[in-house]
Amino acid sequence: MAKLVTYLLFITILFSFTFLTMSKEAEYHPERYGPGSLKSYQCGGECTRRCSNTQYHKPCMFFCQKCCAKCLCVPPGFYGNKQVCPCYNNWKTQQGGPKCP
Repeated sequence: MAKLVTYLLFITILFSFTFLTMSKEAEYHPERYGPGSLKSYQCGGECTRRCSNTQYHKPCMFFCQKCCAKCLCVPPGFYGNKQVCPCYNNWKTQQGGPKCP
């Protein structure tokens, strides 16, 4: 009986690990988010996704679209992950802060 419980626990952990690994892979694809990965007409949709969780939606959309038009990429997720798109990450304001959300 103890061997059966141990075996079932092992299988459960294995499936959980596999599921987590697959969900992370589905989340980020470098070829989909890298520099030059977008066409200019795709910026609106990607910026809508990027800015959907912020309370400052209008400025986020303005700057995101400006950055996307220049860099032709928008990082994955709602925040962070800017290392995927160096142009988007390195464009700074006059004060030295990040220009792109």
